[in-house]
Amino acid sequence: MAITFLFCLLTARFFYVQIVWQEELVCRALDQWTREIPVVAKRGSITDRNGVVLVENDSYYTVFARSNAVKDPKSTASELAKTLSRDESKIYEKLTGAKASELTIARKIDKSAVQKLAETGLDGVYYSRDNARVYPKGDTLCQVLGFTSSDNTGTTGVEKYYDKYLKGKDGELLYETDLVGIDLKGAVAAYREAEDGYNLRLTVDYGIQAIVESALYKVGQTYSPASAECIVLDPNTFEILAMANYPAYDLNEIPRDDIPLLNSLSRNKIVCDIYEPGSTFKVITAAANLEEASKGNPKAFADNHVFSSSRTRSVDGTTVKCWSNHANGKHTNQRLAEALNNSCNPCFTDIALSLGTQTFYDYLSAFGFGKTTGIDYGGEATGILLRESAVRGCDLARIGFGQTIAVSGIQLACATAAAVNGGYYYTPQLVKEIYADDGYVLKKIAPTLKNRTVSEQTSKKLATMLEGVVKDGSGKKAYIDGYHVAGKTGVSYSWMCSNL
Repeated sequence: MAITFLFCLLTARFFYVQIVWQEELVCRALDQWTREIPVVAKRGSITDRNGVVLVENDSYYTVFARSNAVKDPKSTASELAKTLSRDESKIYEKLTGAKASELTIARKIDKSAVQKLAETGLDGVYYSRDNARVYPKGDTLCQVLGFTSSDNTGTTGVEKYYDKYLKGKDGELLYETDLVGIDLKGAVAAYREAEDGYNLRLTVDYGIQAIVESALYKVGQTYSPASAECIVLDPNTFEILAMANYPAYDLNEIPRDDIPLLNSLSRNKIVCDIYEPGSTFKVITAAANLEEASKGNPKAFADNHVFSSSRTRSVDGTTVKCWSNHANGKHTNQRLAEALNNSCNPCFTDIALSLGTQTFYDYLSAFGFGKTTGIDYGGEATGILLRESAVRGCDLARIGFGQTIAVSGIQLACATAAAVNGGYYYTPQLVKEIYADDGYVLKKIAPTLKNRTVSEQTSKKLATMLEGVVKDGSGKKAYIDGYHVAGKTGVSYSWMCSNL
């Protein structure tokens, strides 16, 4: 009985070692008897929608050494230092220090230096091709593109979000060695080819991006703002044609030694930061009112409704004020179109309160507030939206004209587009296509419709009203004769609501 038990135990052990543990043991043996030199995959390039190269690579080399295979550390250190323009004592210290299987002697070495090194025939010294990211347009689209770490891994922006496609898969050269890492004479090296990364074609148009960045630079030089942002969004697809933040920085000269400065300059505030939208939010309030009016909701205001000309509204013991003192007579006999032109706060307070919290919040949800848009970029902010159950009348009144709510730039851009494009809310996107160097397309990213916001009839009516804002209202500086230009100005002031 005992012999049978021992036989079964040994059989089970043999099965475990030879079958279950086989793969791990093979790897261990391979690691003991071989040394690897990495063959670095080429990281994918990034272009604009028209093929303008925004990110590419320069080829450099990394020099390695195996201390166990170096026969004369002193002369090897001297030759390496002379050829690579490095400190001889530091190289010697590496070669004679800890007996690591692989030592990195130098990175970003150009081809001519490596060719000279190859001619010396130094024992135990090897090299492999490496890649360094190059940004031909300098600071263009810097917060969107992002950058990579020293090992070419995406750290921020599109470089990070699409890293799994861009990075590829490294290969290797395998050399047979003895147990102490010395090459075996006559052994043949094995080569596993690297798989280069895929390229990205953005939705961004470099021409439009350059115009936007030039305009922001002029704003910065003229008014010295702490920051300025601009986004150009195709309202029919939500493809991002331009996205810029001021100030910018050169991606070829990243201030890695000043982390606070780097974090500030590299932050894409349009996606990651939030603010009170102020009067720009009145576009959404107007859209909700127009849609409810088209449905016959008696709580909505008809187009011909004349709002009270009073400069204030009293709500829950607080007073809502208009930015204007109403002395010039422009805020009297206002209908919705005139209220948009004049950006009159009390009119939009009336709308929000009349529609009520539940109905108004249904529209806030449809327009994407309080949640991310789903843009293909990391760290997107959700904004701040009070829980519906916690909203008081005075809160609802303020939300109606863009206070007591915080949004990101991308949220507001998408919501506004969905209000005037026929009522279609898409997922915004930065990347249009993922493809290989040989032309193979791995993925085409088509516009994705998320939901409807308002009807096409409501959207068309609202767009006409917003044209009036630019032609006759507060947005006259944006008017261009012969073109249809619609818009809404906005500034957020804390004094617009005050306690009695």
